Amino acid sequence: MVQLIFLKDPIFPSDYGYSHFIFSLRKNPAEPLRDKHIIWLYLFLLATLVDLGFVMEQNDEMRFFSKPLILAGLILYFYFISKPIRSTLLAKTILAALLFSWLGDVLLLWPQLFIYGLGAFLMAHLCYIFGFRLAQQPEGRLDSWHFIRSFFYNLPIYLLAGFAFYLIYPNLGGLKIPVIAYILVIVGMVTTARARFKKTNAASFWQVFVGALLFLISDGILAIARFFNDFQDAGILVMGTYATAQLLLVMGIRSYLVGSKK
Repeated sequence: MVQLIFLKDPIFPSDYGYSHFIFSLRKNPAEPLRDKHIIWLYLFLLATLVDLGFVMEQNDEMRFFSKPLILAGLILYFYFISKPIRSTLLAKTILAALLFSWLGDVLLLWPQLFIYGLGAFLMAHLCYIFGFRLAQQPEGRLDSWHFIRSFFYNLPIYLLAGFAFYLIYPNLGGLKIPVIAYILVIVGMVTTARARFKKTNAASFWQVFVGALLFLISDGILAIARFFNDFQDAGILVMGTYATAQLLLVMGIRSYLVGSKK
């Protein structure tokens, strides 16, 4: 069954002051725990598989129908499972991230709208950054050693993003500034996900961190295929890593909500 627990928290304001709902799921021995909203995950999975099929067939026309349904399934899933905390900033930022991602998916169906799709995903990453910060324990006092240590922990992420930028830079043309801004934001999203280590439960951390990393990899493959050298199966790799990334991000936030009170 689902038990709602009312907690005091200065981050999540509500009509009752500074408080929010954290819900914990407990399995009833007499009745297996069931997620009645899992049907939306089936929609996500089906749409992803169909879209990958169209990518393999290079059927761009049919992707106008399949691609928007991928995020639609995840958006509906998160919308319903986050109902107990719908008025909180956490729920609003994650839902906004998903909606901006959906908008980016749609805009990128038209190559001439690439810059607008890039902007939509930039907004999605900003929302994820705020959401990740909310879905963790408050940070304690920070010192200079904290920043030095974080730099070295994040160094592989910086190198990965820097290498991709090195490859695509000569062919960016007038997109140099927007792409640089986008890279800075998505790197910020991944490092924010990494910074949640030991500030949330293990399931939430790893799902969110791996999801964020796959998001970066997906965008890196897309950028290399578009601005450096297109290669066979690039589209499959892009959509496969992207869909997995978004699923892991949503499930990571769900794991945070479930594990916040046990």
